[in-house]
Amino acid sequence: MRILIATVKIPFIRGGAEVLAEGLRAALKAAGHQAEVVEIPFKWYPPEKILDHMLACRLLDLTESTGTKVDLLIGLKFPAYLIPHPNKVLWVLHQHRQAYDLWNHPVARDMILSPNGAEVRDAITEADSRLLPESKGVYTISKNVSSRMARFCGVESKPLYHPPPSAEKFAGRAAEDYFFFPSRLTPIKRQIIVIQALAHTRNPVRLCLAGQPDLPSYLDELKAAAAKLGVLNRIEFTGGIGEEDKIDRYARCLGVVFTPVDEDYGYITLEAMLSAKPVITCTDSGGPNEFLDASTGFVVEPEPARLAAALDELWENRPSAQRMGRQALERYHSMNIGWPHVVTTLLA
Repeated sequence: MRILIATVKIPFIRGGAEVLAEGLRAALKAAGHQAEVVEIPFKWYPPEKILDHMLACRLLDLTESTGTKVDLLIGLKFPAYLIPHPNKVLWVLHQHRQAYDLWNHPVARDMILSPNGAEVRDAITEADSRLLPESKGVYTISKNVSSRMARFCGVESKPLYHPPPSAEKFAGRAAEDYFFFPSRLTPIKRQIIVIQALAHTRNPVRLCLAGQPDLPSYLDELKAAAAKLGVLNRIEFTGGIGEEDKIDRYARCLGVVFTPVDEDYGYITLEAMLSAKPVITCTDSGGPNEFLDASTGFVVEPEPARLAAALDELWENRPSAQRMGRQALERYHSMNIGWPHVVTTLLA
């Protein structure tokens, strides 16, 4: 089959969405298909610009290329998943969350503060509710994304899990004295509450924060907060790191901390499980909670004192941390998370 994968791209920004699209393309090619990724440039500010992008996607014709039929279109992200095609299946990473669960949320208020924000939100929700069902199949990357879609748009979908990049390379080694939090530095990932938690721990818990900030000023804010709390000397800010370095730091850490707001999926949880490490996350962190339970980590209220208690528990009980990590790895392998299953499902 000739298959196009439709997604959006913010120029000069690379994250999990780009990695997923590339992984799907590689899996389709490995299964014997021709596959390409079509990336639509996306600008979400001011909010009324979103309407232009929605219209542009609806006007695109991806039914053929150079005179040859495109057999299947797979839509991943808003608004690229609105592109029409007679044979389209969706595998939704997430909708435009500022119009849904992040409307009036403290970490993402750009749309609600816009004079036209409410009108743009209504246009987005109307388009999603009406046009998502035109696909022959609607899948999402997690139960969390499916739940949002049903709650806000009345559209039913099925979660379909996929492995993180380089899944086969992750492995655990003896634990050293640090917790690992690999993620871009941004308010929605809430590194700040982990920094605050360090001020509440009984032990000299150390933290490695690996990732680039969305805005340089946010890194300055995190460091200033750590200095004010007297914990700056217990935190390593690595900046962006390479894949090999990341895998090595997973292997050597005591545990992984991941505290986002209502994450769609979260490679970090899966990478931790593949590294046989326990995970500390929050009750409102979304995606990670689909994989964790009391035997594989801690799910606590998003409060510094609660996070501190979980950090202390693993710091003081290394055998327990090791046991949780082994059980996390076993749980991962029991869940049939693999690209062949994704391809078979999307092409069924």
